[in-house]
Amino acid sequence: QVQLVESGGGLVQAGGSLRLSCATSGRTASTQAIGYFRQAPGKEREFVAAIRWSGVNTDYADSVKGRFTISRDNAENTVLLQMNMLKPEDTAVYHCAASEVRFFTRVVVRNIRSYSYWGQGTQVTVSS
Repeated sequence: QVQLVESGGGLVQAGGSLRLSCATSGRTASTQAIGYFRQAPGKEREFVAAIRWSGVNTDYADSVKGRFTISRDNAENTVLLQMNMLKPEDTAVYHCAASEVRFFTRVVVRNIRSYSYWGQGTQVTVSS
């Protein structure tokens, strides 16, 4: 089992920044990638960003590319999502998730079914 705990959400004005943290623990030896997904009220959960567990490869949704940066703090086994230039449409509950699928491709990391473990989520609200 892998445990994931998100933190760092909150309320921010449009144009502002937030940094989300995803703390991982447990049996992470099989973890291949960490992804962030978000879900707004009445909408399906959607892919935001992903990073290979080694930190070498990343992938971003087009809607956040150039504004969000995903990285890994190896010493803390934590994955960070730096979110800049936030927009009201970024408002959602953000979840991190762990994948044990070996291949890091767009098809894999953007698919919810690739992820076996999920955190509870943290609310991000961007006011206009």
